[in-house]
Amino acid sequence: MALLVLLPLLWLVSTSLKGPGEDIFQTPPQLWPRTPSLAAYKRLFQDTLILRYLLNSAVVSAVAVTANLLFCSLAAFPLARLHFPGRGLVLALVVATILIPFQVVMIPLYLVMVQVGLRNTHMALILPNAATAFGIFLLRQSFLGVPQELEEAAQMDGCTALGRWWNVLIPAARADLITLAVFVFIGTWSDFLWPLVILDDPRLYTLPLGLQQLSSSFSLDWRLVAAGAVVSILPVLALFTMVQRLILPSSAASGVKG
Repeated sequence: MALLVLLPLLWLVSTSLKGPGEDIFQTPPQLWPRTPSLAAYKRLFQDTLILRYLLNSAVVSAVAVTANLLFCSLAAFPLARLHFPGRGLVLALVVATILIPFQVVMIPLYLVMVQVGLRNTHMALILPNAATAFGIFLLRQSFLGVPQELEEAAQMDGCTALGRWWNVLIPAARADLITLAVFVFIGTWSDFLWPLVILDDPRLYTLPLGLQQLSSSFSLDWRLVAAGAVVSILPVLALFTMVQRLILPSSAASGVKG
Protein backbone atom coordinates (compact mmCIF):
# COMPACT_ATOMS: atom_id res chain seq x y z
CA MET A 1 0.00 0.00 0.00
CA ALA A 2 2.88 2.36 0.77
CA LEU A 3 4.44 1.70 -2.63
CA LEU A 4 1.08 2.29 -4.29
CA VAL A 5 0.74 5.66 -2.55
CA LEU A 6 4.33 6.61 -3.40
CA LEU A 7 4.03 5.69 -7.08
CA PRO A 8 2.83 9.18 -8.21
CA LEU A 9 5.70 10.79 -6.30
CA LEU A 10 8.20 8.41 -7.88
CA TRP A 11 6.74 9.18 -11.30
CA LEU A 12 7.06 12.91 -10.59
CA VAL A 13 10.73 12.54 -9.64
CA SER A 14 11.37 10.35 -12.68
CA THR A 15 9.80 12.92 -15.02
CA SER A 16 11.93 15.71 -13.57
CA LEU A 17 15.11 13.67 -14.13
CA LYS A 18 14.45 12.63 -17.72
CA GLY A 19 16.66 14.17 -20.34
CA PRO A 20 15.44 16.18 -23.35
CA GLY A 21 15.70 13.16 -25.64
CA GLU A 22 13.43 10.91 -23.58
CA ASP A 23 9.70 10.62 -24.20
CA ILE A 24 7.86 11.10 -20.93
CA PHE A 25 4.59 9.85 -22.49
CA GLN A 26 5.94 6.67 -24.02
CA THR A 27 4.01 3.40 -23.92
CA PRO A 28 4.68 1.31 -21.90
CA PRO A 29 5.79 3.97 -19.41
CA GLN A 30 9.34 3.87 -18.11
CA LEU A 31 9.50 4.57 -14.39
CA TRP A 32 13.20 5.40 -14.21
CA PRO A 33 14.97 7.55 -16.84
CA ARG A 34 17.58 5.91 -19.03
CA THR A 35 19.93 8.89 -18.71
CA PRO A 36 19.13 10.84 -15.52
CA SER A 37 19.74 14.56 -15.88
CA LEU A 38 19.49 17.58 -13.58
CA ALA A 39 18.97 19.97 -16.49
CA ALA A 40 15.36 20.68 -15.48
CA TYR A 41 16.41 21.67 -11.96
CA LYS A 42 19.21 23.87 -13.32
CA ARG A 43 16.75 25.70 -15.57
CA LEU A 44 14.26 25.94 -12.71
CA PHE A 45 16.67 27.87 -10.50
CA GLN A 46 18.22 29.93 -13.30
CA ASP A 47 15.22 30.91 -15.42
CA THR A 48 12.41 31.25 -12.89
CA LEU A 49 11.71 33.01 -9.56
CA ILE A 50 11.55 29.72 -7.67
CA LEU A 51 13.89 30.96 -4.90
CA ARG A 52 11.67 33.97 -4.27
CA TYR A 53 8.59 31.74 -4.19
CA LEU A 54 10.31 29.45 -1.70
CA LEU A 55 11.31 32.38 0.51
CA ASN A 56 7.81 33.86 0.44
CA SER A 57 6.22 30.54 1.37
CA ALA A 58 8.78 29.93 4.11
CA VAL A 59 8.19 33.34 5.71
CA VAL A 60 4.39 33.09 5.56
CA SER A 61 4.35 29.51 6.86
CA ALA A 62 6.83 30.17 9.68
CA VAL A 63 4.93 33.22 10.96
CA ALA A 64 1.58 31.40 10.68
CA VAL A 65 2.94 28.43 12.66
CA THR A 66 4.37 30.67 15.38
CA ALA A 67 1.13 32.64 15.66
CA ASN A 68 -0.94 29.46 15.87
CA LEU A 69 1.18 27.97 18.64
CA LEU A 70 0.91 31.19 20.65
CA PHE A 71 -2.70 32.20 20.12
CA CYS A 72 -4.23 28.71 20.10
CA SER A 73 -2.47 27.75 23.32
CA LEU A 74 -3.50 31.01 24.98
CA ALA A 75 -7.12 30.46 23.91
CA ALA A 76 -7.09 26.80 24.95
CA PHE A 77 -5.80 27.51 28.45
CA PRO A 78 -8.94 29.23 29.87
CA LEU A 79 -11.21 26.80 28.02
CA ALA A 80 -9.43 23.89 29.70
CA ARG A 81 -8.49 25.21 33.15
CA LEU A 82 -10.46 28.33 34.06
CA HIS A 83 -14.10 28.30 35.11
CA PHE A 84 -16.26 31.14 33.84
CA PRO A 85 -19.91 31.49 32.75
CA GLY A 86 -20.52 30.35 29.19
CA ARG A 87 -17.28 28.37 28.82
CA GLY A 88 -19.08 25.46 27.19
CA LEU A 89 -20.91 27.78 24.80
CA VAL A 90 -17.68 29.49 23.77
CA LEU A 91 -16.06 26.12 23.09
CA ALA A 92 -19.07 24.97 21.08
CA LEU A 93 -19.01 28.13 18.96
CA VAL A 94 -15.28 27.78 18.32
CA VAL A 95 -15.61 24.15 17.26
CA ALA A 96 -18.66 24.97 15.12
CA THR A 97 -16.55 27.26 12.93
CA ILE A 98 -14.75 24.18 11.63
CA LEU A 99 -17.95 23.34 9.74
CA ILE A 100 -17.89 26.62 7.80
CA PRO A 101 -16.17 26.21 4.40
CA PHE A 102 -13.53 28.81 3.61
CA GLN A 103 -15.34 29.70 0.37
CA VAL A 104 -18.23 31.07 2.47
CA VAL A 105 -16.06 33.62 4.29
CA MET A 106 -13.60 34.30 1.45
CA ILE A 107 -15.43 37.33 -0.02
CA PRO A 108 -16.09 39.05 3.37
CA LEU A 109 -12.49 38.35 4.33
CA TYR A 110 -11.28 39.84 1.06
CA LEU A 111 -13.34 42.99 1.64
CA VAL A 112 -11.93 43.35 5.14
CA MET A 113 -8.35 43.01 3.87
CA VAL A 114 -9.00 45.65 1.22
CA GLN A 115 -10.52 48.06 3.74
CA VAL A 116 -7.57 47.77 6.15
CA GLY A 117 -5.05 48.12 3.32
CA LEU A 118 -3.57 44.63 3.50
CA ARG A 119 -4.44 43.48 -0.01
CA ASN A 120 -1.39 42.31 -1.95
CA THR A 121 0.69 41.79 1.21
CA HIS A 122 1.98 38.73 3.00
CA MET A 123 0.21 39.87 6.17
CA ALA A 124 -3.08 39.17 4.39
CA LEU A 125 -1.97 35.55 4.07
CA ILE A 126 -0.82 35.28 7.68
CA LEU A 127 -3.74 36.82 9.60
CA PRO A 128 -6.46 34.35 8.46
CA ASN A 129 -4.14 31.50 9.50
CA ALA A 130 -2.93 33.05 12.76
CA ALA A 131 -5.31 30.89 14.82
CA THR A 132 -7.50 27.91 13.98
CA ALA A 133 -10.44 26.30 15.71
CA PHE A 134 -8.80 22.91 15.24
CA GLY A 135 -5.70 24.12 17.05
CA ILE A 136 -7.68 25.53 19.96
CA PHE A 137 -9.66 22.32 20.35
CA LEU A 138 -6.56 20.11 20.03
CA LEU A 139 -4.61 22.00 22.67
CA ARG A 140 -7.61 22.24 24.99
CA GLN A 141 -7.90 18.47 24.95
CA SER A 142 -4.18 18.20 25.54
CA PHE A 143 -4.30 20.58 28.51
CA LEU A 144 -7.18 18.62 30.03
CA GLY A 145 -4.89 15.59 30.17
CA VAL A 146 -2.37 17.33 32.42
CA PRO A 147 -2.85 16.40 36.11
CA GLN A 148 -4.45 19.19 38.10
CA GLU A 149 -1.99 18.54 40.94
CA LEU A 150 0.88 19.91 38.84
CA GLU A 151 -0.87 23.23 38.45
CA GLU A 152 -1.77 23.33 42.11
CA ALA A 153 1.86 22.74 43.06
CA ALA A 154 2.98 25.52 40.72
CA GLN A 155 0.33 27.84 42.17
CA MET A 156 1.58 27.14 45.69
CA ASP A 157 5.06 28.11 44.50
CA GLY A 158 3.73 31.49 43.43
CA CYS A 159 3.03 30.89 39.73
CA THR A 160 0.45 33.15 38.12
CA ALA A 161 -2.05 31.85 35.56
CA LEU A 162 0.33 32.72 32.71
CA GLY A 163 3.16 31.14 34.66
CA ARG A 164 1.24 27.88 34.94
CA TRP A 165 0.42 28.07 31.23
CA TRP A 166 4.06 28.53 30.29
CA ASN A 167 5.83 26.33 32.84
CA VAL A 168 3.36 23.47 33.24
CA LEU A 169 0.93 23.14 30.34
CA ILE A 170 3.15 24.11 27.41
CA PRO A 171 5.93 21.58 28.20
CA ALA A 172 3.35 18.87 28.87
CA ALA A 173 1.64 19.50 25.52
CA ARG A 174 4.85 19.42 23.47
CA ALA A 175 3.74 16.53 21.25
CA ASP A 176 0.43 18.18 20.41
CA LEU A 177 2.13 21.52 19.78
CA ILE A 178 4.44 19.86 17.28
CA THR A 179 1.50 18.10 15.66
CA LEU A 180 -0.35 21.41 15.34
CA ALA A 181 2.77 23.06 13.89
CA VAL A 182 3.06 20.37 11.21
CA PHE A 183 -0.62 20.66 10.27
CA VAL A 184 -0.50 24.45 10.05
CA PHE A 185 2.75 24.41 8.08
CA ILE A 186 1.42 21.95 5.52
CA GLY A 187 -1.88 23.82 5.19
CA THR A 188 -0.23 27.23 4.77
CA TRP A 189 2.56 25.93 2.53
CA SER A 190 0.13 24.29 0.11
CA ASP A 191 -2.62 26.95 0.20
CA PHE A 192 -3.52 28.07 -3.32
CA LEU A 193 -6.99 29.64 -3.35
CA TRP A 194 -6.54 32.47 -0.85
CA PRO A 195 -3.14 33.65 -2.19
CA LEU A 196 -4.63 33.56 -5.69
CA VAL A 197 -7.45 35.87 -4.58
CA ILE A 198 -5.47 38.34 -2.46
CA LEU A 199 -2.15 38.63 -4.35
CA ASP A 200 -1.45 40.31 -7.69
CA ASP A 201 2.27 41.02 -7.52
CA PRO A 202 4.32 38.06 -8.86
CA ARG A 203 7.14 39.00 -6.50
CA LEU A 204 4.86 38.18 -3.55
CA TYR A 205 3.64 34.84 -4.90
CA THR A 206 3.93 31.81 -2.69
CA LEU A 207 5.10 28.48 -4.06
CA PRO A 208 1.72 27.09 -5.20
CA LEU A 209 1.04 30.27 -7.17
CA GLY A 210 4.56 30.20 -8.55
CA LEU A 211 4.13 26.61 -9.73
CA GLN A 212 0.87 27.55 -11.41
CA GLN A 213 2.68 30.42 -13.14
CA LEU A 214 5.42 27.97 -14.10
CA SER A 215 2.99 25.55 -15.70
CA SER A 216 1.40 28.40 -17.64
CA SER A 217 4.70 29.75 -18.92
CA PHE A 218 6.23 26.37 -19.72
CA SER A 219 3.13 24.34 -20.48
CA LEU A 220 4.97 22.08 -22.94
CA ASP A 221 7.98 21.42 -20.69
CA TRP A 222 6.62 18.97 -18.17
CA ARG A 223 10.12 18.22 -16.93
CA LEU A 224 10.41 21.76 -15.59
CA VAL A 225 6.94 21.62 -14.05
CA ALA A 226 7.76 18.27 -12.40
CA ALA A 227 11.03 19.68 -11.04
CA GLY A 228 9.14 22.58 -9.48
CA ALA A 229 6.65 20.20 -7.89
CA VAL A 230 9.46 18.08 -6.43
CA VAL A 231 11.13 21.17 -4.96
CA SER A 232 7.82 22.20 -3.35
CA ILE A 233 7.46 18.79 -1.68
CA LEU A 234 10.98 18.58 -0.25
CA PRO A 235 10.51 21.10 2.63
CA VAL A 236 7.41 19.28 3.84
CA LEU A 237 9.22 15.93 3.78
CA ALA A 238 12.21 17.47 5.55
CA LEU A 239 10.01 18.95 8.29
CA PHE A 240 8.18 15.69 8.90
CA THR A 241 11.46 13.75 8.97
CA MET A 242 12.87 16.11 11.60
CA VAL A 243 9.88 16.11 13.94
CA GLN A 244 8.43 12.62 13.54
CA ARG A 245 10.37 11.30 16.51
CA LEU A 246 9.01 14.13 18.65
CA ILE A 247 5.36 13.42 17.85
CA LEU A 248 5.03 10.94 20.69
CA PRO A 249 2.76 10.86 23.72
CA SER A 250 4.66 12.80 26.37
CA SER A 251 4.10 12.37 30.08
CA ALA A 252 3.21 15.46 32.03
CA ALA A 253 5.87 14.79 34.61
CA SER A 254 8.72 14.70 32.12
CA GLY A 255 7.51 17.82 30.34
CA VAL A 256 7.38 20.22 33.27
CA LYS A 257 10.14 22.79 33.49
CA GLY A 258 12.29 22.77 36.53
